[in-house]
Amino acid sequence: MTIKKTKEPAFHITGKTGWINDPNGLIYYNGKYHAFFQHNPYDTKWGPMHWGHVVSDDLTNWQYLPNALVPGDDGDKNGCFSGSAIVYGGKLWLLYTGFTENQGGDSIRQLQCLAESDDGITFKKHGIVIGEKDLPEGYAPADFRDPKIWRHDDCFWCIVAARRIDGRGRILLYKSADLFKWEFVGDLFGKDSPGIMIECPDYNEELGYLLYCEQFQPSENGVHLNVHTCRYAIGKIDYAAGKFIESSRGIVDYGFDMYAPQTFTGRNMIMGWLNMWDRNVPSEKYGFSGMLTVPRKVSVVDGRLYQEPLVSCTEAYKTEVNGKLLDNVKRGVITVKTTGLEALEMKMRADGENYTTLTLQNGEWVFDRSKSGEAIVGVEKDADSLSGIRRMPCSDKKDITLTIVMDDFSVEIFEDGRSLTSTIYPPDAADGLELTVKAKNCQYERADIILRA
Repeated sequence: MTIKKTKEPAFHITGKTGWINDPNGLIYYNGKYHAFFQHNPYDTKWGPMHWGHVVSDDLTNWQYLPNALVPGDDGDKNGCFSGSAIVYGGKLWLLYTGFTENQGGDSIRQLQCLAESDDGITFKKHGIVIGEKDLPEGYAPADFRDPKIWRHDDCFWCIVAARRIDGRGRILLYKSADLFKWEFVGDLFGKDSPGIMIECPDYNEELGYLLYCEQFQPSENGVHLNVHTCRYAIGKIDYAAGKFIESSRGIVDYGFDMYAPQTFTGRNMIMGWLNMWDRNVPSEKYGFSGMLTVPRKVSVVDGRLYQEPLVSCTEAYKTEVNGKLLDNVKRGVITVKTTGLEALEMKMRADGENYTTLTLQNGEWVFDRSKSGEAIVGVEKDADSLSGIRRMPCSDKKDITLTIVMDDFSVEIFEDGRSLTSTIYPPDAADGLELTVKAKNCQYERADIILRA
């Protein structure tokens, strides 16, 4: 299939053409930030997975490099699935899931493969290093994927998503002295997840958090409504026991479209897939499908994951707001700083009958994309989902800062460390912004993204 990209976001990562999903191998190497991602360059739908590759020196302007991994070798004949990266001995190493389909069903194999690079551009594959024989008894090799690697006490460690045969999602811990021979250590939770399958586990030892995605899990009284949800657990791994000791947990994002977040190796930053499974993707007709979120600085405060956007930008406009403000913004960073906030409504990307709204209602932020433009439909059947609505708690602090990162096809909203991320597909001309606020004090700021040709 020949694909021509006719539109794209200004500063969010997409494939050069075609489909992308999970970010992979996020790392700083040889003076550049490297972001790999699941990529089908031949179609705007999911297909034979490659590792797409971009680099940046400012986390905002990204340069395409050749695909780092291409399927077709022993162990990854039908796809190079998600994984992670580590620098060791001056080389860049990728640990990823190889996929072989065979006849489908029980004959599918997802096993962990290794590749290395001297320059961060071309990679030599070493084949399967965590094979079927390395799975503990009772675990399914058909659902064994997405290794996240790190180094601790002169050993390499990785966690891999897995599933018990006739069971649900698990996360397994492995260790290695040399990256090639791996030993099973333990099942981090020791019990089935609520979701059918766990994907994309990620561990940050410095901050003490575990990220993972659950597919087809039950809704929890409105805490989350997406059928597929990203979770975080605060705690630490007991390396001797092979267990995760959890102190608190929550969901990573409150919006429609954020999945598979991964931490940059050695950096307290994450990126995620700015899309979601089981939704239509209106941008297919423009030659691309899927984006990555902007990088986000992460921290842990009082047992909760905090996120802040990291975007290269420059201040363009600042003013005090008393009642209502009108502006024109298609892409950029909007910051609203308030003291004594009582009410707020913001219409974004407005053009006639098309607009996206964010409203403060009964102590929560209510995001509504029902009139944003082209319709986005998912498998969720609850009232909010059918109405294009997602909700996020609002802090009860005296001073509240709301930050919104806007690009051509996305909105990323941040407040008190929480995030709400969603795609939108408004008309090209939609750049109106209308802010109505009731507060003791309110300051509005707009910053332009620093883009290089």
